[in-house]
Parts: sequence; structure tokens; C-alpha cells
Amino acid sequence: MSLTEELNKELQGTSPVEALKLLAEKFSGEIVFSSSFGWEDQVITHMIFANNIPIKIFTLETGRLFPETYYVWNRTMEIYGKPIHAYYPDRALLEEMVNKKGPSSFYESVENRKECCHIRKLEPLKRALNGNRIWVTGIRAEQSANRLEMQNLEWDGQNNLVKFHPIFDWDLDQVKEYVRENNIPYNTLHDRGFPSIGCQPCTRAVQPGEDFRAGRWWWEDQSKKECGLHETNERMSE
Repeated sequence: MSLTEELNKELQGTSPVEALKLLAEKFSGEIVFSSSFGWEDQVITHMIFANNIPIKIFTLETGRLFPETYYVWNRTMEIYGKPIHAYYPDRALLEEMVNKKGPSSFYESVENRKECCHIRKLEPLKRALNGNRIWVTGIRAEQSANRLEMQNLEWDGQNNLVKFHPIFDWDLDQVKEYVRENNIPYNTLHDRGFPSIGCQPCTRAVQPGEDFRAGRWWWEDQSKKECGLHETNERMSE
């Protein structure tokens, strides 16, 4: 039996909090949660912090976040009194890119945008995940077509670990209700048409009728709206 199959069996019938507690006990010191301070991530952060679940929470500090995102980050630490670990881009890689191409090269081509995402997000993510066996995320199934193909527990062959999405089956109304009931700080950009919030230069509000991720990298082909953080090309079992 593969690790994902074993964990699927163990987690059957558990609530998100129960599942997080079980995984934190089973993989002590080898489980992390990545937050970008959106609605979903704030829900899971509350579950972890309010229940004192020993899961390290980290974020990718790209250097290009919205002021509202920094506010939520700071407010969350104030409320719960617990650390959120920041991973920054490699200074040498970032300086080389900006010195060579300027601070907004991502607008010029898909290749440049992917290079920027790699330096500001993917490389720091590799460092954040290194040495861990479980990666908890705030992914929900309805967020994009690509994510509908995913499962709440899956093997990530690129990063060589198991990804767990505790609120995978929740809809947006459930997320909002949980935030309201528990008085959780959230990014006010959500109230202004931003369902998905990333780097400030690469994110705009979504217009009525547009796809969930239409506001991300809007100047590119609309068929795929992922930066690579949650692409799992190798879905083999461990």
C-alpha cells in the first residue's frame, strides 16, 4: 500500500481539524502549511493556531505583495501570537534578473514571467518544503479546471511529498461562513473583486462572469492560470 493510500484510509471520515491533528502527530516536524493569506489559507491558519496543532506555517515573501496582504499577515500574527515563517527569493538570482531585464520583465513574455515566478516563488518554495513529508495547502476543487482533476490527498512527485488539502471539498460560501463565524482576519481585496490574490503587479480584480483566475497574469493566454506551485506532473504513488 502506498503512503497516499494508507493516509486516505486513515483520514476517512475525519474533519479538517481532526485530519490536521492526525497528520501532525504522525509526521511530527515533517509537516508544513503554505499560506498566501487568502480566504482559504486564513481558514486553515485558524484551524492550526486556534487548536495549537504543531504544524509550521510559512509564506513566500516575493517582495511584490499587496499592502492589504501585508496587513493580514501582521494582523494574523498579532491575534494568534504565533510565528509565520517567511521565505524570500535568493538575493543573487533576483538581483541578476532585475539588473539584466528590469523590475517588470514579466510583462514582456511568458518566458520572463515564468522566470520571475521561479525566482520569487518556486525556488523559495523548494527550500520551504525541503525535509518535509506533508505539505498542507488551501486548494479547493472549484477554483480552476486544473484543480478539479486533483484529490484532497495526493502524491507530489515534483517535490517528493504528500499534499493534503483539508478544505478541498468546501465551496466559497462555506469558506466565507467559517471566516465570519470565527472572526478571522481576511484580505479586504476579496471584497473588491479579487478571488485570487498574488503579487500586486500580476493580479487584478475579476469582472462579473469571468473565470476565477482571470485576474492572474491577465495579459497572457487565459487557458491556464497557474504559476507552477501546484503543478504535479508526476502523480506516481510512493
